[in-house]
Amino acid sequence: MEAVLTKRIIFFGQPATIGCDVKCEKAWGVNSRPKRYLGGDPDEPGISSDESCSRADDYVFLPDSALPTAPVDPGTHEGSSGKPRSVEDRLNRWCARECERCVMTKAGLPNAPLVLPDLEHLEPNLWERR
Repeated sequence: MEAVLTKRIIFFGQPATIGCDVKCEKAWGVNSRPKRYLGGDPDEPGISSDESCSRADDYVFLPDSALPTAPVDPGTHEGSSGKPRSVEDRLNRWCARECERCVMTKAGLPNAPLVLPDLEHLEPNLWERR
């Protein structure tokens, strides 16, 4: 069974619970984790801005096994919180809002079950593909 670390928080004034798999060494953050674009590179020269936006949203994260250890500081922050560097810092604001390994119950439902993402067998992120 996979280890799960949880913490009760207040999110937008409502109680919630966040949790993760405690694999911070593999946490890149949703804005920094390497990905594979399914519809082509959004930065390809000569494509329209509409097409670029459409392509930018059409990706799948690379699996943990294809990635090296994540940077200690991936360059993203939530307020004064960055990626945790110590056990005491785990499940901070960065985790709740930026970490791709962290999940949260809906605000107001802190006792709902947490289902951690499978970061080895990933699916495309577009809703119509799910």
